[in-house]
Amino acid sequence: MKRTGAWLTVYALEQIGARFTFGIPGVHTTELYDALNNSNRISQVLVTHEGGASFMADAIGRLSDSIGVLTVVPAAGLTHAASGIGEAFLDGVPMLVLSGGPRTDTPHRYQLHQMDTHRFMGGLTKATFRVERHEDVVPTLFKAYEIAVSGEPGPVYVELPVNILLLTDEIGELPAFQPPAAPRVEAATEIARAAELLAAAERPCIFTGWGARDATAELVRIAEWLEAPVATTLQGLSVFPGNHPLHAGFGFGASAVPAAQNAFRDCDCILAIGTRFAEIATGSYGAAVPENLIHIDINPNAIGANYPARVGIAGDAGAALKQLSAALEARGPRRPASSALREQIARDKAAYRESWYRHDAAGIVNPARFFDELRRATPDDGILAVDDGNHTFLTAELMPIHAPKSVILPTDFNCMGYAVPAAIGAKLAFPDRSVQAIVGDGAFMMTCMEILTAASNGLGVIYYVFNDGELAQIAQAQSIPYGRKPCTQLGKLNIEGVALATGAAFLPMNDNAAISGVIAQARAIAGRGQPVIVAVRIDYSKRTAFTLGTVKTNFGRFPLNEKLRFLTRAAVRHVVG
Repeated sequence: MKRTGAWLTVYALEQIGARFTFGIPGVHTTELYDALNNSNRISQVLVTHEGGASFMADAIGRLSDSIGVLTVVPAAGLTHAASGIGEAFLDGVPMLVLSGGPRTDTPHRYQLHQMDTHRFMGGLTKATFRVERHEDVVPTLFKAYEIAVSGEPGPVYVELPVNILLLTDEIGELPAFQPPAAPRVEAATEIARAAELLAAAERPCIFTGWGARDATAELVRIAEWLEAPVATTLQGLSVFPGNHPLHAGFGFGASAVPAAQNAFRDCDCILAIGTRFAEIATGSYGAAVPENLIHIDINPNAIGANYPARVGIAGDAGAALKQLSAALEARGPRRPASSALREQIARDKAAYRESWYRHDAAGIVNPARFFDELRRATPDDGILAVDDGNHTFLTAELMPIHAPKSVILPTDFNCMGYAVPAAIGAKLAFPDRSVQAIVGDGAFMMTCMEILTAASNGLGVIYYVFNDGELAQIAQAQSIPYGRKPCTQLGKLNIEGVALATGAAFLPMNDNAAISGVIAQARAIAGRGQPVIVAVRIDYSKRTAFTLGTVKTNFGRFPLNEKLRFLTRAAVRHVVG
């Protein structure tokens, strides 16, 4: 039979279970989009910018059993999408990046969009492919999918030259798709050693990240057997339920909230699962780790990279934790619940919240009171998309997350502009679940026009825009050591105008008295299928534990003469105003 490469591409995407493609058609992909239009399994989503497409695809890969797929033109489409591809690459999120390509059946040079896309994409993806023959389309896409979802997940790039997509060729029997095998962990000796160390520890603790996102039940089981406090990374906020009495908070070192700092203070053995001990997770490496570190990660290169591990187990978190749980339970009954530990965590959390309540000011929204009401109004399985900025750490410290895979945010690539489009991807994947975004005004300005995509598709996403008129996280980081905040003041943004331009409803939230009513009104509007933008007049004057701790950690590493220079300069600037 004769088939176009575009037909073969759609066939392959249907076989792997792709549900959506994101992008903007161009001259190299018109045949592909026409073929996709014939599919009754895959929905095409037209975006306003390919950067938004990649963040939407990222959300699909983080939250669902499907994979996010980009369908973009080469060169400009890929460069626009690069931020979201890079975020997926560093955060371990599967994605298929498909682009058209210049013709390969002519000798002409300097074709439209002709550049070395593979050299460009090589640093942002796990692998790149160029399809040279029609018969290679399906097996190449099957291979790309396998690479994307296996091991530590990530994006894979496939170039489909326009002549392959557009023209027909004779094709033999199509290959059958074989899903990748379920992960296994062959580490019986290491599992036994880990169980021995944990059982012997007087104050075991658990630190968990995104790699354990499908292992919440096993994590809870082990935490309760050990009676161990649990802290999470930023990306792993939803891995362990925030309303569990052993949940201590985000991070555990000098940049963590008091509950986590105190719960981990005398820790003599840490079980770390699905975390690379990266910079944000450790507060710029300010977390102190005991000698007895058990490190489980699917990427063997991450084990012991920043902190030496006494026991290292390379493999899938869920499979490893099941084996570890069985090994612990074989040693005898679980430890009795520690009322002292649980009550200390609860007291510390309450005291930290009270410190925020005492920061109330007239005519502005207290972050703790906002998140308290948002938590009350949001179902446990409601999805929260969070952007990069000061609001990120406010969310991490003040918004308990109750259900697995219910919060997504950019971490290691740390890309602003993530939340607006990512929330759209989340709502497409789960139309019956509540989807809300927390985004600072600076990040909002980067991708806010993508709300048009939400409106065009009838997606009731709520966007809470923390509006203070500056790049707050960097402004705070500047004000502490420099005494001033250069280049962080934003232009005056008319958020209501953005709502009018994109078809969203607009609601202002100007003070604490408005919080409850505005959240209820926003949820009612979103329930009717219209996106809502809520302009929150947020009070950023109180700094998060993360900001204070990380600045202190970094400052503490400076040589004495540099400390004196910074302190003198800050003092002089404070005196002169």
